[in-house]
Amino acid sequence: MAKRLNILYRLMFLVFGFGIVLCCQKVETKKLSHDAMIAYRVDSLLALMTLEEKIGQMTQVRHFSDIQKGDIGTKYIGSVIHTNGPLPGEGAYGWQAKFTALQKEALSTRLGIPLLFGVDAVHGQNTFKGATIFPHNIGLGATRNPDLVQKAAQITAIEAQATGFNWVFSPCVAIPYNEKWGRVYEAFSESTEVTQAMAKASVRGHQGNLSDRTTVMATAKHYIGDGATDFGIEGGNTTVSSNEINKRLLPPYQEAVKEGVGAIMASFNTLNDMPLHAHKALITDTLKTKIGFDGIVLTDWKGYSKYGKNAIVNAGVDMVMAVDGDLDLFQNGLKNGVEKGSVSMDRINDAVKRILRQKYRLDLFNKPFPDTTLIQKIGSLDHRNTARQAVRESLVLLKNDNNVLPIDKQVKKIVVVGEHAHNSGLQSGGWTISWQGDIENYEGATTILDGLKRYSNNIIYDADATGNHVDADIAIVVVGEKPYAEFFGDINENTGFKLTLSEAHKKYINTYVNAGVRTVVILISGRPLVVTDQLRAVDAFVAAWLPGSEGDGIAEVLFGDYDFSGKLPHSWPESLEDFSGRFGPNFWDNSIKPLFQFGYGLSY
Repeated sequence: MAKRLNILYRLMFLVFGFGIVLCCQKVETKKLSHDAMIAYRVDSLLALMTLEEKIGQMTQVRHFSDIQKGDIGTKYIGSVIHTNGPLPGEGAYGWQAKFTALQKEALSTRLGIPLLFGVDAVHGQNTFKGATIFPHNIGLGATRNPDLVQKAAQITAIEAQATGFNWVFSPCVAIPYNEKWGRVYEAFSESTEVTQAMAKASVRGHQGNLSDRTTVMATAKHYIGDGATDFGIEGGNTTVSSNEINKRLLPPYQEAVKEGVGAIMASFNTLNDMPLHAHKALITDTLKTKIGFDGIVLTDWKGYSKYGKNAIVNAGVDMVMAVDGDLDLFQNGLKNGVEKGSVSMDRINDAVKRILRQKYRLDLFNKPFPDTTLIQKIGSLDHRNTARQAVRESLVLLKNDNNVLPIDKQVKKIVVVGEHAHNSGLQSGGWTISWQGDIENYEGATTILDGLKRYSNNIIYDADATGNHVDADIAIVVVGEKPYAEFFGDINENTGFKLTLSEAHKKYINTYVNAGVRTVVILISGRPLVVTDQLRAVDAFVAAWLPGSEGDGIAEVLFGDYDFSGKLPHSWPESLEDFSGRFGPNFWDNSIKPLFQFGYGLSY
């Protein structure tokens, strides 16, 4: 019976579609005709929906833990995400099979509305072993190359679709005010202008022609002020003025909206003590009404229970991450709110229209299932070549005394020092394979040491500087931060992270500097660190950020096959004292002089 009804409704939509073509004869452009067709289909479908079905469309869950078999259909779920936790299956075929099964559940319901599948693919399809992992956004910001960012996003979209997803939670378009924030590396730059250019390129690359099977819906995040919290606290309070918001923080979102971004994610932080999830003036009045955003406003993790329940829906949130115990709380709470009149039916209808609109734009009603032919493109040579180019262009040369770089390929002995030199997990940072990153090598990646060995047979690896290779002609010391994500990476006494190198890493450098060996430091970090003493002591210093899976791109520049071209996406601090205020080294007002200005970067 359900199948017959499903066929009947689809026939109705075909008739409606024919009718709208006749009604839209006066529409002059193909784009407007397409938009009008979608609007008609959305309205037609919405008119058939019950309150429970509408609330279901507003619901996003994980494919594990949050739901049991059958819940997709009985609770009318609108979206499924993959995040830290059990994998969907074995390999890409297994991932696709899992999401196909869930999609079939959704399509078997009364109205047959397909699911959106979302993933935190923030620097490539970084949840899948074997995918192409790009430098994190801070490195892409250093490239100053929007065309490259667009190409990286296109590749991410292909590999995301190949693993079963049609929606990514990227790009992050925050403007970091303080390196103490644990998500600095997710943002492109402290510069609003650079971030605007990269946001536009990223959205364009991810989305392309949305109905194409090789593109995905993008998400600009986190709206708004996430990187501008007092003292750089993740999810903390932002106390900047309205003028500061409009001048520095809002423009990247405006650029993303102009480019047609499909979704915007609300932020964990508060603004003058009001949760952004419940900030109607910024979500509805500014984002939706003034800027004209017509896509989906999505919560962040457990946004419903954390930030005011139905208040966030009234503020303009359209879809809720009803995860980790929030599913029934959200669905029952919102239904109760509508029935009691505290949430209007107009607000529910607006949310559901936005969700359905994006599903039609993605052409999910016609092409709901992943394309198995894309699987062969995961981690392909072409994709990795682009990621390697991104690594090369992201490198910023901060010092090069006596032209120690580029390295002569005939040099007799090179010692490579540090665990970061031969560990793709360490070189990739957080949001790589797992939420907090990894401290081991992962499938498909090449390490920095791998790349160096392709250029010279005279390389010795001294992981912890105890090998007594003081007869080396050059020491390449690779040091930096361990992986972290979100609040785990904030600089404070609870996390243990510091804005300086560890004592062990300082020792690695000093061992070879004190022995008189020419020393090159490669810094692997998600933010500028206070390394003034080390910079002064060594011969050459390279900020390599978090390069991702193609560590060999670093060797290609060190040995001179390519020149350094990266420019600092952030001003570089000189001392820890610069971070004593709410915003740390707020270089915008020139109250603190940086060691290196924004935009600095040497070349050969």
